Amino acid sequence: MPVVEPEQADSNRLEPESLEEIFKALEEPLLRYALRLVRQNETAQDIFQEAFLKLHRLFDSVRQPRPWLYRTVHNLAMNHLRAAKKVVSLHTSDSETGESRDVELVDNEVLPDQHIERMEAIGQARLCLNSLDDRKRELIRLKFEEDLSYQQMSERMGISSGNVGYLLHHTLKQLAAELESAGVNR
Repeated sequence: MPVVEPEQADSNRLEPESLEEIFKALEEPLLRYALRLVRQNETAQDIFQEAFLKLHRLFDSVRQPRPWLYRTVHNLAMNHLRAAKKVVSLHTSDSETGESRDVELVDNEVLPDQHIERMEAIGQARLCLNSLDDRKRELIRLKFEEDLSYQQMSERMGISSGNVGYLLHHTLKQLAAELESAGVNR
């Protein structure tokens, strides 16, 4: 499906705009754009809202919010359309009552590009885990592989359960920061 370029009036303004100004200016055109892509009003509204929520979270780091929003709406719409292609509706009838009904089968198989992204993220997570010292790596292993409580972890490691919580919290925070700086989304 070819990419449809939206109208982007005032996309090159030099003065920064607030999120509210951008919302007021782009609400109607972005909703129309999303509706042209997905052809379902409710889905278009969901896509529009999701795009603005993403912008809200990333507003300080997005240099050109208007084109970014159009690209985000486009990507979300394409993701929705790809997911919709995986659903196959079958018309069947109940053998006992003779009533006909629609049954939807969903293809849960991961797309190749999603599989590659997942494998890259796993590889990056392993690299980050390997950069930890032995004690922190052992805490992560005990928590997520053996599913131990803080008390059980403290007994095994020979430290207080409060210290387990503190170390685990800061280790996970460190890992999250490293993964984010490496471009791995949560």
